[in-house]
Amino acid sequence: MFLHGTSRVNELGHLEIGGCDVTELAARYGTPLYVYDEALIRSKCRAYMEAFRQSGFRFQVAYASKAFCTMAMCKLVEEEGLSLDVVSGGELYTALQAGFPAERIHFHGNNKSMEEIVMALDAGIGCFVVDNFYELDILRQLGEERNERVAVLLRVTPGVEAHTHEYISTGQQDSKFGFDVKSGQALDAIKQAHESAWLNLLGVHSHIGSQIFETDGFIVAVERLAELLREAKDRFGYLPQVLNVGGGFGIRYVEGDTPLPPEEYVKAITTAVRQELTARDIPLPELWIEPGRSIVGEAGTTLYRIGSRKEIPDVRKYLAVDGGMTDNLRPALYQAQYEAAVANRMNEPATEQVSIAGKCCETGDMLIWDVTLPPAQAGDILAITSTGAYGYAMSNNYNRIPRPAVVFVKDGEAELVVKRESLADLIRHDLLPKRAQVLR
Repeated sequence: MFLHGTSRVNELGHLEIGGCDVTELAARYGTPLYVYDEALIRSKCRAYMEAFRQSGFRFQVAYASKAFCTMAMCKLVEEEGLSLDVVSGGELYTALQAGFPAERIHFHGNNKSMEEIVMALDAGIGCFVVDNFYELDILRQLGEERNERVAVLLRVTPGVEAHTHEYISTGQQDSKFGFDVKSGQALDAIKQAHESAWLNLLGVHSHIGSQIFETDGFIVAVERLAELLREAKDRFGYLPQVLNVGGGFGIRYVEGDTPLPPEEYVKAITTAVRQELTARDIPLPELWIEPGRSIVGEAGTTLYRIGSRKEIPDVRKYLAVDGGMTDNLRPALYQAQYEAAVANRMNEPATEQVSIAGKCCETGDMLIWDVTLPPAQAGDILAITSTGAYGYAMSNNYNRIPRPAVVFVKDGEAELVVKRESLADLIRHDLLPKRAQVLR
């Protein structure tokens, strides 16, 4: 198993993260348990910020909070000087409750409710990333009613498909997200927003996919965005203040994944923007990006306690753990792959091929197929790495299983940042029918 960040094998042969023995964390906080390497998160934030400082561009690095959104994470992002993008009223509320500066919040989403939009306007967020004409009309009307100009970016789909899983590709023409460039929708949206007295059109936004290991897709997207902006300049006299090229930067999950360091993505993007906009006589705007997974993904490790074993002769050996698709939906959702180790026996030879099964009542609740581990026993601690993005964020209560706790670790100290759900939490909002209450 690849050791990320501060992870190491200590003198007891145990996995250690942030100076904390994970077997002690499992004993103290229970399992499943999300463990985050705080130093690694901060180093990723700083790498993006420094790369942009070296570029000479005015910029914002906005953490894509959908990857992992808690009050503690919002506070960490604020401390590192990043902005924040949110995609729901819940993420916005979390950020505001954490004290995150509203003016550094960008609100995404393809179907924002009226309540969410008003909540964001009342908070004074930095901008809305507008996804469709319906939302554009709502913001225009609300701006007039409130006698205020609403800052917006227009999300456009430049027709670029990143090399990624089909379910998480979002930049191609046929997508639920954004104004399509090819059909002329994007240009029409720019015209409407630019000419409205109640909208402050900051610029345009695109996002071409997720888990991207190359820079070619970003370069082609910038070329197409630059051509769109040239046409907007020529037709309407519009010049952007902001160009947002999204995120999607890849991480290492398993051997064979080859992500680039943040500075290489940033260098490719800034070089392309400078070249393409200068060639079209468009002043260089402020440049925004939105890393999410690449900031928190590798920093997260999920700990499980191994339970039952099932062996089918000449077919497969199953090891079951006390979690599964309720704490990590990605393998069931889109066949995501991970690495694992027996955290309390790191120095023992890996000689047995097994598959890691979750405890949910679903055949598809499999966390890892075919991983080689030391012969494991009930009670051993299994660590699955690179679970920092979309593990907690997608966690659920299927089979009425409580969600795990979350701890941040750094310099030998562990801090609980999300409490484990209790059984009482599961029924907190349940109501018995009135008749049943009478019968009781």
